[in-house]
Amino acid sequence: MPYSLSPVVNHDSNRRPGREVVDRLRRSEIYRDYERAFAETTGLPLALRAVDTLAMPMRGSPNENPFCALMSTTNKSCSACLELQRRVEMEARLQPRTLKCFAGLCDSAVPIRVGDKVLAFLQTGQILLHKPRKADFAAVTQQLLKLGVEIDVKQLEETYFQTRVLDRKQYEAVLRLLSIFAQHLATLSNQLMVSATRIDPPAIEQAKQFISEHQGEELTLGQVAQAVNTSAFYFCKMFKQATGLTFVDYLARVRVEKVKNLLLNPHKRISEAAFEAGFQSLSQFNRVFKRIEGESPTVWRDRSMRHSAA
Repeated sequence: MPYSLSPVVNHDSNRRPGREVVDRLRRSEIYRDYERAFAETTGLPLALRAVDTLAMPMRGSPNENPFCALMSTTNKSCSACLELQRRVEMEARLQPRTLKCFAGLCDSAVPIRVGDKVLAFLQTGQILLHKPRKADFAAVTQQLLKLGVEIDVKQLEETYFQTRVLDRKQYEAVLRLLSIFAQHLATLSNQLMVSATRIDPPAIEQAKQFISEHQGEELTLGQVAQAVNTSAFYFCKMFKQATGLTFVDYLARVRVEKVKNLLLNPHKRISEAAFEAGFQSLSQFNRVFKRIEGESPTVWRDRSMRHSAA
């Protein structure tokens, strides 16, 4: 089934490009379809959160745990939840990570990595790995008293015992599904970085068109600047401000997308695709491809072929 990616209009030049990409991923048809399927299949909340944006990511989700929703209404318990989000993010930079809150509920984050950088996290959780017990709830209320939280204990108990319970094996399977989806979103994110629809200065639009037409050649910043009648210094500054990427990084991503399209042809050799897209050496190509995609071209192609055959 084909999926469309929502265009974005950039009204804020100071906005971090990574967050803009995450916003587009969140609005994309593929994410919305997956979010619905995930919610219906698992009964768990799901959130897509940009890196370094501490918040209550599952607040307002249709599957939000009633206990967690109640906790978020008090400042002191909310602070404890935000601290847990910070810890989960710090520990989930390389692989999925699950931590428990003061009430024993699990929260998990799955990183979406673009090359060697973390772009965002898929988050789920608010579950228990064992059936809630009276002794557990008594420990929770004691902890809340220490924090000075004033809350309706009867309502709190009712929501605590409504908490979804999964065994460890079930929950690990859920996180594996999210890890596979995170890989897919990572691939889409690079496409978004080079295809975003913006209100750009005419010179930037002209530069993008020139790059698209000449990407297979040995292209330099000076040549592109000359093509749009600006100095190299001014063009470099203007291009970074408008796209959030340096000229070199943008060109590399355009070429990688070209290679990926070429490699969908099983008869096309990787070296042919690299040179056709404009890379000047195989060592440069392999280094750039792995930095952007997080895996070698051979691994990417094998994985894409398996998905196409499935």
